[in-house]
Amino acid sequence: MKTKLLLLLVPVALLGFVVSGFISTDDYPETKRTLQPEKGCVFMTTMGEQSSDGFSVFKNNENVQLSVRDGLSWLSKAQLPNGGYGAGSHAAQHVRDPQAVQADPATTAMVAQSLVRSGITLKTGAYANNLKKAINYLLETVENSSKNDPYITTIRNTQIQSKLGQNIDAVLTAQFLSSLLDRNLKGIDTKRVNSALDICVAKIQAGTDVNGKQKGAGWAGVLQSGLANSALEAAQSVGAAVDETVLERARNYQKENYDDKNGNVKTEDGAGVMLYAVSGSVRASAKDARKAEEKLSKAKQHGKVPQNAPVTVDNLIKSGYSEAEAINYNTSYNVYQAAKNTAQRDDVLNGFGNNGGEEFLSFLQTGESMVVNKDDDWKEWYDNMSGRILKIQNKDGSWNGHHCITSPVFCTATSVLLLTVENDIQFLNNMGK
Repeated sequence: MKTKLLLLLVPVALLGFVVSGFISTDDYPETKRTLQPEKGCVFMTTMGEQSSDGFSVFKNNENVQLSVRDGLSWLSKAQLPNGGYGAGSHAAQHVRDPQAVQADPATTAMVAQSLVRSGITLKTGAYANNLKKAINYLLETVENSSKNDPYITTIRNTQIQSKLGQNIDAVLTAQFLSSLLDRNLKGIDTKRVNSALDICVAKIQAGTDVNGKQKGAGWAGVLQSGLANSALEAAQSVGAAVDETVLERARNYQKENYDDKNGNVKTEDGAGVMLYAVSGSVRASAKDARKAEEKLSKAKQHGKVPQNAPVTVDNLIKSGYSEAEAINYNTSYNVYQAAKNTAQRDDVLNGFGNNGGEEFLSFLQTGESMVVNKDDDWKEWYDNMSGRILKIQNKDGSWNGHHCITSPVFCTATSVLLLTVENDIQFLNNMGK
């Protein structure tokens, strides 16, 4: 099946460079990337404007390692004195110098996650010190936030906030802190990280309205709400106290944006773009869809239902669910399957019709969803997409976007996250339990 999905969280075999435990500038010290950059950017590919078909030929361990090495090297130089990273303000999207912008938690969390996913720890790897500084910036930012402030930072009007939503800093920081706890890295102050995660979770939950939507929505606020749902699930998977009522509201809001019976998509909270809404529907239904499949599989093993029995309300009842549970899980399963297929349609992949960070994050959500659900459809896409990402990297090691979220820091971090996605498979799988 033709697949063009972005996997991160995505959430399998480890890439060759991971075996050593970290990316180092000592790896291939005199080797330069031989792939020549093509015109384009990561967002033009993820949204389907540039096809990624056939690009898997460029994806091999050496090309990936060299690309990640140069991307991390560029990011290390982009770090600001306070340890943070910035995407810049919405009013100055033309500013591409990473040293000419103010640090913000959302961008810092993305960079820190790319370092951790690449194998950097607090004690090993050429960029261990960069990671330490980034973590400290995030923890201090969260710790210094007022209990009465709905957000973790006083910095306003960043590119990320304006396009995704005012609470995106807490959302992405929570995702990173959860991943950090899942890895149990040596040298991490676990108590401090847990405390900061609890603060982020509290602000995300307080920012969830009665309909399950995140308040302070940006241009494509449905993405912030979808990522908030993922953040709460990630926090819950590492032991954080998450209000199940709030989490269920968040899931239902996303699922209700897609009608599995007629394929209608609500786009009013997604700038009128189907891609943004449907990717959230896939993500919100992934965990319950997996539970439905696993429950039915066990029932087949015990002879409660035929081996070819499909997921239906009746078969789920026979598998051991109550009628109410069976109806809920069957709905989630149907929404997941239908929305996933819709998300892969060429007309949906076109997104806003231009290449911006919103498209990237939409595919990120869809891809993570497939890993949470242990869906195998992503592999062919991943190889082709990785090849394309390798081919459009700038000579200096960075990647850049063309509209909305244009920051080269944000784009480089997300591209590195894509190329190293296989390292987070277990964490994403755990989110689906």
